Amino acid sequence: MPTLFERIISGELPASFVYRDAQVSAFRDIHPRAPTHILIVPNKPIPTANEVTAADEALVGHMVLVAAQIARGEGIADSGYRLIINCNRDSGMEVSHLHLHLLGGRPLGAMVSTAVASMESKTVST
Repeated sequence: MPTLFERIISGELPASFVYRDAQVSAFRDIHPRAPTHILIVPNKPIPTANEVTAADEALVGHMVLVAAQIARGEGIADSGYRLIINCNRDSGMEVSHLHLHLLGGRPLGAMVSTAVASMESKTVST
């Protein structure tokens, strides 16, 4: 069964595309977490980062280059942006198709809350 992203890439489902080429498609997230929230998705279905192989190295690098190009076009390159790849349940991954989140347009704050990081560091045994 095709993933949600495969259906968007094929044109079966609508999306607000900001970039497309033979390797990747980029479109605005329908539930943005920042003023700019764009997903850069390989056209080739790869379920998670765990399934990326050496053969995908150029593709994953291309995703990052496309993200930087889009950030410049969105006017957020100089002020800063965040790139995130989630992997599986605990990361919050919602669609099992590798994708890179490009977020920006406002200060994004800490990656992980200090309270959470502090609690986790206390549970790690030495």
